[in-house]
Amino acid sequence: MDNGNELSSPSSYLSNGSTDHDVLVPAMNLESGNALDLLSLSKLSSSLEKLLVGADYNYSDVEIVVEGISVGVHRCLLAARSRFFHELFKKGNGNNAGEGKPRYLMSEMVSNGRVGYEAFDVLLSYIYTGKLKPFPATVSTCVDSSCTHDACLPAINYAVELMYASATFQIKEFVMLIQRRLFYFVKEAAVEDVVPILVVASDFQLNELLSCCIERVAGSHMDSIVLEKALPHEVYTKIKVQRDKFGRAAEPMVTDVNPLLEKKIKQVHRALDSDDVELVRRLLHESNVTLDDAFALHYATAFCDPKVFKEVLGLGLADLNLKDSQGYTVLHLAARRKAPSILMALLAKGACAVERMSDVQTAVTICRRSTRPKDYNQETKQGQESNKDRICIDVLEREMQCISVAGYMSNYVSISTDATADDIMRLDYLASRVKFAGTFFPAEAKLAMEIADAEWTSLYKVLASKSLNGKQVDLNEGPAFCANELQLKLQALRRTVEMGRRYFPHCSDVLDNFLDEVPDDFFLEKGTSEEKRNKKARFMELKEEVQKAVCKDMAENKKSGWLSASSSSSSPRQRIKKK
Repeated sequence: MDNGNELSSPSSYLSNGSTDHDVLVPAMNLESGNALDLLSLSKLSSSLEKLLVGADYNYSDVEIVVEGISVGVHRCLLAARSRFFHELFKKGNGNNAGEGKPRYLMSEMVSNGRVGYEAFDVLLSYIYTGKLKPFPATVSTCVDSSCTHDACLPAINYAVELMYASATFQIKEFVMLIQRRLFYFVKEAAVEDVVPILVVASDFQLNELLSCCIERVAGSHMDSIVLEKALPHEVYTKIKVQRDKFGRAAEPMVTDVNPLLEKKIKQVHRALDSDDVELVRRLLHESNVTLDDAFALHYATAFCDPKVFKEVLGLGLADLNLKDSQGYTVLHLAARRKAPSILMALLAKGACAVERMSDVQTAVTICRRSTRPKDYNQETKQGQESNKDRICIDVLEREMQCISVAGYMSNYVSISTDATADDIMRLDYLASRVKFAGTFFPAEAKLAMEIADAEWTSLYKVLASKSLNGKQVDLNEGPAFCANELQLKLQALRRTVEMGRRYFPHCSDVLDNFLDEVPDDFFLEKGTSEEKRNKKARFMELKEEVQKAVCKDMAENKKSGWLSASSSSSSPRQRIKKK
C-alpha cells in the first residue's frame, strides 16, 4: 500500500496526473485505438450520474438517512460496487417508516465514527460515476480568510469522514485515495489535529498510516494526560512505549516532579473527572500541589462540564494565562472546545484574548480555524438557540476590539442602599429588558446571566412574574430585608445587561430599539379587555418589526463575516422608564 512519502501537497492525491473531475481509471493511450473505450466509459459515467442529480430519473428503491436527510439510492448499483451493501441488502428491507421504501440510518451503519451528508454525497457520486467531485468548501475549509485550508481542522475532519465512509462500505480504491490525503495531513497539520486521523487509522487497521501518526505524536509536545483521554487504550500504550524507548521529546503538563507529587496530581484529575470540586479543594489543602502544578484549569476547560469548570475557576487559585507544554492557555483550549459559557467566563475573569501560541495563533484564530462555514453560517430563526460556533467567534472578535465593561458601567446610576421608588422602576426596566432578551435571543441571554452569576431559574421567577412594577416588593417584610432583596435582584440584572452589552452588542442594539417603542405602561397587567387586546396587538407588531430588522442585520453580518463595527459603539440607555 502506498505510504504517501512521495506526496508534497494535496494536488498529488490522484494518480496518473488526473484532476478532481477526471474518471479514476488507468491512463489510456489515445493513439493506440482506445479512444472509443474511454469515450464509452465517460458516457456511461455521465448516464449513471443522472440517477443522482436528474429530477426526471428518480427511480431509487432505498433511502439512506444522513443527518436527517433522506438520500435515494439504487440497491443494484450499490450492491455491485460494495460488498458491504451487498451483504446489507441481502439481510432484509431495513427500517420501514410505514409504507414506502426501505430505509437505513447512516448512524447505525457507521457506528464507530460519523459520516456527514456532504461526505456521503461525494462518496456516492464516486460509486455511481467513478469521478471524484470537488470537495464542498462549506465543510472542508474553515472560516479564517487567511488560512490556506490545506491542513486546518475542518479539512482534516472532512477527510476522516470520507475515510469512515469508504472503509466501512469497503470501497478500496477510495480508501487508498483518502489515505494519501491523510498522510499529507499527518506531516503538515498541528499535532493535536492528528488525533482524529490516528483514531480512524486504528479503527480500520490502516497500519502504515497508524505508524506514521504514532511516530508524529510520540515525538511531539502533546501531554500524556491529553493523549490518554483522547485515544483508545491500545493506541496510547503504543505511544507511551515509543516515548519510553527513545526518550520523550515532550515536556508534560507535570514536569520535574517526584512520584508522590505526580500521584497527587493524578488524584486531582480523577476528582475533576468525578465532578467533585470539593475533593479537589481538600487535595490542594492537604498537599503541596497547586492548581497550576496540576494544570487543573486546563484540564477542566478541555474535559469537564462547564459547571465544574466554573467551580474550579471560582476557586481563584489558577493563573489564567499559564501555558501548558504545547503553548496553550486555558482560553486557547476553550476556543478549540467552542463552549461559549467557558469562553465568556474566562474573559470576564481577565483571561488575555491577545495571548498567542508558539505559532502566533490567538484564541479567535484557533476558533476560526476549527469552524466550518456550514456551521458558522447556519441560519437561526428568531427565538431559537443561536449556533455556538458563531457565538464563540463573535465573542472573541469583540474582545479583540478591547471593549471594556467599565466603560459601560459608568453610564449607570449607582445603586443606593435603600429601596427607593427609582430602584423599583430600575428593577422594572432591567427585568423587562432581560425578559425580552430571553424571548429574542435565548442562547445569548442565558449566557449573559450565567457569566453575571445570576442564577437563571430563580431570577426567571422575577422575569416571568405577572407584574413587574413596584408591587413585587412587599414593604411589610421590613425595610432592611426589602432593601437587601431588591439590591440583590438589581445587581444580578445589572450584571446581566452589562455582560450582554459587552459580548452581544448587536443584540443589545435590537433591544434598545424595541424598548424605545414599548409604551411605558405596557407591562402593567391592568385595563379593560379591549385595552389588553390592543396592547397584545401592538406587541406583536413591534416583535415582527424587530424580527425583520434582526434578519436584515444578520444577512449583512453574514456577508461581511463579522459584526459591524458600529455595533461596538452602542452605549447603555441613559434614561430610566417612568410611569
